Amino acid sequence: MNLAQYLPVLLFILVGLAVGAVCLGMGQLLMPHKADAAKNSPYECGFEAFEDARMKFDVRYYLVAILFILFDLEIAFLFPWAVALKDVGVAGFVAVLIFLTILVVGFIYEWKKGALDWE
Repeated sequence: MNLAQYLPVLLFILVGLAVGAVCLGMGQLLMPHKADAAKNSPYECGFEAFEDARMKFDVRYYLVAILFILFDLEIAFLFPWAVALKDVGVAGFVAVLIFLTILVVGFIYEWKKGALDWE
């Protein structure tokens, strides 16, 4: 291995660090040093906050969010399968049909249990 092959990588890292340092330095030089009262005041949509920011969320919010992530990730597994559909053959097609059947059964179960209802 020749060390000259690593020169572009080292140069890229050094240029990146230099650009970052220059941006931080310019920010320190150009920033206003005295913040006024309006900038330091709490705001929420243009008016004073009327509730505590640490209020509790309903558990259903988290349940719907987790279910969305779960089903979204499972659907994301279909894209590589669709790209390689010709290569996987009948066995791959049957495996995806089993996967989709389990996915649909799980979705129907969650629907029947009322996990997707927001009342």
